[in-house]
Amino acid sequence: MYLFALICGVFLVAAALMDAYQTIILPRRPVGGVRITRLFFIATWTPWRAIGDITRDRKKREQWYSTYGPVSLLLLIALWASLLVMGFAFLYFGLHAPVTGVLKTDTAFAQFRSCLYLSGTTLFTLGIGDVLPTSHMARVLIVTESGTGLGFFALVIGYVPVLYTTFSHREVTVALLDSRAGSPPTATELIVRHNFNGGHHALTTVLAEWERWAAEMLETHISYPILCYYRSQHDNQSWLSAATAVLDTCALLITAIEGPSTRQAQLTFAMARHMLVDLGHVFKREEVEKQIRDAPSVRLKDEEFARMCDVLAETGFVLCADLRVRERLDAIRKLYEPHACAMAQYLRLDLPMWVAPPPDPNRKPDAWSTVAGMSSPAALAERLSTHISTQAGSSRLHDDSHL
Repeated sequence: MYLFALICGVFLVAAALMDAYQTIILPRRPVGGVRITRLFFIATWTPWRAIGDITRDRKKREQWYSTYGPVSLLLLIALWASLLVMGFAFLYFGLHAPVTGVLKTDTAFAQFRSCLYLSGTTLFTLGIGDVLPTSHMARVLIVTESGTGLGFFALVIGYVPVLYTTFSHREVTVALLDSRAGSPPTATELIVRHNFNGGHHALTTVLAEWERWAAEMLETHISYPILCYYRSQHDNQSWLSAATAVLDTCALLITAIEGPSTRQAQLTFAMARHMLVDLGHVFKREEVEKQIRDAPSVRLKDEEFARMCDVLAETGFVLCADLRVRERLDAIRKLYEPHACAMAQYLRLDLPMWVAPPPDPNRKPDAWSTVAGMSSPAALAERLSTHISTQAGSSRLHDDSHL
């Protein structure tokens, strides 16, 4: 029994420290299918997602999904600490480490309970002093555990700010896409809103920024996959929908729209697709990706493709004139859509449409269209005259109040 406890203690301490090292310190994708962190996310995200799926209210469902990221971080830290406490308790129990307060005549359960208390007070460096070691072996173990506890919590303190800094940096670029591609973003809207004099250069700059964003995602989210569970603050935003919209735009520029932005679109497409593929490997989505690739595509059906052609034709882009455009577009879509759909299915995120829905009179107008309308001299003069009239009226009211 004591030998088995000793083996369990060594295994638990080594597993907890190795998993924390791979999750926090190791700057690359961890190897091995059986890992504590991976098993933890499988055991927690699956029921969490199932509860959200039965919620009919979309806003409440998104709110439920959004709480998983921060909660899982706290639970993961608590799991590591619990495994360390339990592991060192097994070591004390297995080595018969003599300490005050633990008698040889006590039952095995009573001895292990005292060892568990000693391990907890040592790891969290409480220093109560009611249980003290009386041998060199016990003192070495206690010093080792207290040093492990200090190092562990120091890593955790440094781990949390890194996560939230990376999350904030990711969301800034996603938020900037609202005024450029709508909310939620679409490839057609991104191209239409850059249909002005010099728009190709502006679009090239945007795609270059997203190439760098994808590279940063590749480095940060491979090392910290927990960030993928962190959702954006707004319901119409998500890192996956933004990346997919940019990939859709690159696909159009590569296959259908010739221009100065084509070369940058190729570079951005390669980096963004690389990011999606590697994240799919991290979350073990290969089988799902294969099933989606073999099944009929659920994005860009014939009706949506025709509407996209009409919208782009209004701004001077003719797609449907070349019958091979759809074939080339479908071929390049198969390079990234299965990966995006697999991640969206796993994380319960919505993928964007290719073209924005028709205007709804009951929906609040996009802030971009309001600001863009001010560029018209007639609209600007009308707004200015209205503003002056309002100011004059308020002045008369102010003057009349003194009569």
